[in-house]
Amino acid sequence: MPADPKSKDDKPGPIYWLFKSEPNAWSWEDQVKAGDSGDEWDGVRNYQARNFMQAMKKGDLGFFYHSVNEKQVVGIVKIVNEVHPDTTDSTGKWFCVDVAAQKPLPRPVTLDQIKVEPGLEEMMLVKNSRLSVQPVTAAEWEQVCKMGGFKKVPKRKGARSAKDKRT
Repeated sequence: MPADPKSKDDKPGPIYWLFKSEPNAWSWEDQVKAGDSGDEWDGVRNYQARNFMQAMKKGDLGFFYHSVNEKQVVGIVKIVNEVHPDTTDSTGKWFCVDVAAQKPLPRPVTLDQIKVEPGLEEMMLVKNSRLSVQPVTAAEWEQVCKMGGFKKVPKRKGARSAKDKRT
């Protein structure tokens, strides 16, 4: 398993995620229709993104991001099943997690807004916008959630065990 990503201040704590999808291939509306059991986040064929999925734990939260023309965070998803073989891969070397929609952002947050927001200049989405699955620090999570109109920032329910904390 890869080394766990660190938060910006290197303190242990929850790590959040961002999942990018082309809305014409799999949209927020499609994710919502998948229900509470969610669906596989399949088709990822990038080693770094695969490694990030291997670090995810059931109950972790992530942003659902519409890529291509929209380029905006539109919702929040939860990891409902940890890493397992991707059913769209016949080679057996690619993995995925299952995610379920939790709630839409009251106000979508665009990539352009994120790029100019103080404190988000180091966000992986800004630095490596092509990566389809990526970590989000706790500080970035809180800031984007607030930009998106959440008065109360959604948090992971239940703590990770000591062995699962990011250090």
